[in-house]
Amino acid sequence: MTKNDSLSILLVDDEQHILLSSESLLRFSGIREVKTIDDSRQVLPLLDKELVSVIVLDLFMPYVSGRELLSSISRDYPHIPVIVMTAADEVEMAVDCMKVGAFDYLVKPVENARLVSSVKRALEICSLKKQVTQLGEHLLSNQVKHPSAFAPIISASPKMSSIFQYCEVVAESRQPVIIIGATGVGKELVAKAIHKVSGLRGKFVPVNVAGLDDNMFSDTLFGHRKGAFTGADQARGGLIAQAAGGTLFLDEIGDLTEGSQVKLLRLLQEQEYYQVGSDIPLVSDARIIAATNRDLRELTANGKFRNDLYFRLCTHQVHIPPLRERLEDIPLLLEYFLEEASIAMKKKKPAYPDELITLLSTYDFPGNVRELKAIVFDAVTRHRFGVLPLERFRELVGTRPSPPGVGSLLAKTVVDALKGVLHRLPKVREVEDYLIEEAMKQAKGNQGIAASLLGFTRQTLNKRLQKAKGKQK
Repeated sequence: MTKNDSLSILLVDDEQHILLSSESLLRFSGIREVKTIDDSRQVLPLLDKELVSVIVLDLFMPYVSGRELLSSISRDYPHIPVIVMTAADEVEMAVDCMKVGAFDYLVKPVENARLVSSVKRALEICSLKKQVTQLGEHLLSNQVKHPSAFAPIISASPKMSSIFQYCEVVAESRQPVIIIGATGVGKELVAKAIHKVSGLRGKFVPVNVAGLDDNMFSDTLFGHRKGAFTGADQARGGLIAQAAGGTLFLDEIGDLTEGSQVKLLRLLQEQEYYQVGSDIPLVSDARIIAATNRDLRELTANGKFRNDLYFRLCTHQVHIPPLRERLEDIPLLLEYFLEEASIAMKKKKPAYPDELITLLSTYDFPGNVRELKAIVFDAVTRHRFGVLPLERFRELVGTRPSPPGVGSLLAKTVVDALKGVLHRLPKVREVEDYLIEEAMKQAKGNQGIAASLLGFTRQTLNKRLQKAKGKQK
């Protein structure tokens, strides 16, 4: 047998009539790829040879028990959802199986609709994870001419695909490029991709200019002559010389002082610069790419950034959207950072609960991709065995304070929305009901996640929901 790429179901039970009836039911429901095994000793060898998408597993079987198999599968094949189907209607047994990693727990005799629904849900999860993997491998193959240049930027977002295509176009130009985006979105990665696509033979030289005064800016970028100042025992070429024939990447350009802005403007206009202690201009052929997380137009309007420098830098503009505006990237980034963290810490890549993506999708990620990476690395560091616990992520995501002013702005938005419907000032209870409804929508019906968003305990939220149902009746 050889592994194949089809989505298949494996039924494991020592009772032939259950295997036959379950197989017939699934095939009748449109699930064609169904395999059956009545000897539990054959399961692990088969998983080693064939690609199985979902396993439906009985617990009580001779030779190797279902409980033993569940532990082995969760440990060695954590990507395969396992549905436990057994006659044991015991809460402790069900809880134990779910802790080990079971996707669902069904008690025999199982209703046909219940079994089919559970298997289809598991297949959907499996299909999503497969798509995430494929996107990681072939994301840009048919969208850009140089997919390898953008490979370090993990994204499945159509917005990012459009940005990559634009970057390919502007990469061939020698004009400056400004990359605008919040902290942690990956501005330097985009700059490196532009440099790689450009075909420039020189190096990519990055420098963060935030906090550099005029003298430090000149010395860092342009270098100095020997004896230019006390301690200048040797001449230094500066980063602009290192970037000859390549790209000089200036990060946090919005923090430049006015004096440094004048020097940069001359470099952009004339391709000339002066080393510290020299009155002889030097010529630079380095491509300039700048980046900022600040609003340059606002800085220009307030007189904190030169208007002529702004227009010179903005010949080509690349706006990178924050992570909260490309939620489709979260599953892909989660998989990537789990793999990266596992390799770095020499651990087996852990599986994660299906609700994790929903939970992360409700968070606004002020630190963007960089913050997501930090959260995942922290979780993997603390992880010991089994499935990653959702609680640690809920603590990080649910307890972060909102940025200043967000609370009052949110309250005003809610009140205005209700006033538009009620044509009067809403009562406190009405505002609370609205917030609960919105939280449940964002959490896709998951009460634990919704409770975290609202700052409730899960028990409190459940009581409010039950009370609301009672009112509707």
